[in-house]
Amino acid sequence: MTQPSRDSTADVASAVAESVQYQGRKASRQGSEQRRQAILDAAMRIIVREGVRAVRHRAVAAEAEVPLSATTYYFKDINDLITDTFALFVERSAADMAAFWEGTEGLLRARVDKLDGSAESRRALADYIAAMAVEYVRQQVQERPAHLLAERAFQQEALLNPRLHDLVRSHRQILQQGATHFFEVLGSKQPEQDAKVLTGIVERMEYQGLIDGAEHLDGADMLALLKRYMYLVLGL
Repeated sequence: MTQPSRDSTADVASAVAESVQYQGRKASRQGSEQRRQAILDAAMRIIVREGVRAVRHRAVAAEAEVPLSATTYYFKDINDLITDTFALFVERSAADMAAFWEGTEGLLRARVDKLDGSAESRRALADYIAAMAVEYVRQQVQERPAHLLAERAFQQEALLNPRLHDLVRSHRQILQQGATHFFEVLGSKQPEQDAKVLTGIVERMEYQGLIDGAEHLDGADMLALLKRYMYLVLGL
């Protein structure tokens, strides 16, 4: 079996979070940091609701319920405000993904330990993983649609704004490392490639869920697709 990478997914996510660079003025006190975060949170709500082009100092100040002078103090350049909003998004995503994989790895290892070399045990593992992935997508679409919308807005804006390219790479690293570690635990011979395929499948399902609505998620179709993929990975 392929040995998992030395650094845990949580370690990688933490390193990515610590590497995030902010462009705007730094806060000097706890109270001012809270106001700065409130401004970034307000900008993200506007992005999710109306799109990146709607982010303006006056609109953000109104959304955050702070004086206009507060937004211009921390972010003289509107591009700095947009960049730092997505930087905060990446930092929080790192924490979320670290928590997810930490909670998942133990369950996965317990299932892997039950493998006895038979096709039946591998099929049971594949079915378990497929069901777990479907539940993950369902929770994301139903409980975190704003996060998914922010992620799509982030990716779209990065096509137009080179300043976001490093942040996009950092965000991708978080997702990719977690999934790669997942396949290392499974003993995949090509964990990075398998991780890229699974990540692509999940992202497509999340996007479709946003388009169709959470109430129209086709769980049976998602489960069949993910089972098919995991059967291939596990040689079934």
